[in-house]
Amino acid sequence: MTRKRRSFTAEFKLEAACLVLDQGYSIAEASRSLDVGETVLRRWVSQLQAERGRSTPSSKALTPEQQKIQELEARINRLEREKAVLKKATALLMADELERTL
Repeated sequence: MTRKRRSFTAEFKLEAACLVLDQGYSIAEASRSLDVGETVLRRWVSQLQAERGRSTPSSKALTPEQQKIQELEARINRLEREKAVLKKATALLMADELERTL
């Protein structure tokens, strides 16, 4: 018998972690009431604590602010890669033009 892997939305993870951090539930109580594993809930709580401490997580962010930061960082990375490609293309074209004039 195989067990299907469940996936959770960022909103669900945020609300689950808030139960522990903001509303005083223990991890065991919250995991039982939400029907999620204690280990995964503990990970979400740790991630939310880190995000509240203003560190950008390596995995998908829980808070809207951190999600926006991740989106903007991804956009910056993409634009920097595009800029590098354009620089190389310009250098190649300039070198080709220089060879033609000699």
